[in-house]
Amino acid sequence: MYRVGSVLLVLILLLSGCSFFEKKEDADVAVVMHPDVEVMAENLSVPWSIDKVGESFYLSERTGSIVKIENGKMERQRVQLEKPLAGAAEAGLLGFVLDPGFSGNQQAFAYYTYGDDSSGGQFNRVVVLRYSGGVWTEERILLDRIPSAAYHHGGRLKIGPDGKLYITTGDATTPSVAQKPSSLNGKILRMNLDGTIPADNPFPNSYVYSYGHRNPQGLVWIGSTLYASEHGQSAHDEINRIVAGGNFGWPVIQGKEKNAGMETPLFQSGVVETWAPSGMAAAGGKLYVATLKGNAVREFDLEQKQSRAVISDLGRIRDVFVDGDNLYFVSNNTDGRGNPDEKDDKLYRVQLGDLK
Repeated sequence: MYRVGSVLLVLILLLSGCSFFEKKEDADVAVVMHPDVEVMAENLSVPWSIDKVGESFYLSERTGSIVKIENGKMERQRVQLEKPLAGAAEAGLLGFVLDPGFSGNQQAFAYYTYGDDSSGGQFNRVVVLRYSGGVWTEERILLDRIPSAAYHHGGRLKIGPDGKLYITTGDATTPSVAQKPSSLNGKILRMNLDGTIPADNPFPNSYVYSYGHRNPQGLVWIGSTLYASEHGQSAHDEINRIVAGGNFGWPVIQGKEKNAGMETPLFQSGVVETWAPSGMAAAGGKLYVATLKGNAVREFDLEQKQSRAVISDLGRIRDVFVDGDNLYFVSNNTDGRGNPDEKDDKLYRVQLGDLK
């Protein structure tokens, strides 16, 4: 670990001049410098999810590994899956969350994209992984053959305060399926940890918890209230308060548009600005959201109904994680759309109190 000093940052700005800003994917994004940001790990390969138990971090990498970070040391752990990872854009090993009983059972849940040679199709699946002998092995399939495409895989996994596993799925570039409760695409799904359907799900005998989503990639709770982030089409990115059985409109409405029986977002980026929001965390009644195209960690103040970038000088951000007084986040500059430096990607830490 090392601390980025404020003096060094000032010198870099003075010496590099305009080139510092030109390196960013979006030149019009305001740069928010924070001298107290720390690098916890570097040379990551397209990290996607952050989880933590005790003092150990576990990060999924889209290229097919789990990285453990503990006491300043990084260990890349092999993942043995039943199907080879798909090479489509945005595909790979995506969502990853540790089982609540991980310390005893060494299990985790994962979401990954694969190609099926027998059918020629591409799908996503939710599986149980078990760690043993330095290797994570796919032990059990919980949900399979979620249709996939070149883009819009969804992929976020989170365990809610109710002890259920929540899963985001994209529309797989077929918008109409998001409006079909019978389809698994364009949804937030909810299941018991053994893969069965909860009896209190809003649609009988269905994993579907909410629908009408385009490409949701973030989930977080404040109390019992669920919030989700979603990629819009040509801007119109959204932060939604999720209600069981709710229809969130895609592709019928977007942004500020309204329609009977459809939910409108708490926040939306408008017709010009693009966030491409991904992972979410929460603290002090505020949402913290990783943004990719926005090159920032954004804070959403639910009480004031205001949004601002609190960190925007480190490139594309994929996931965020709050633990105590600290906010952790991972960059995604090596995903083919960013401008990586020689040590990207990285896991960072900053104190929440420093985000002013």
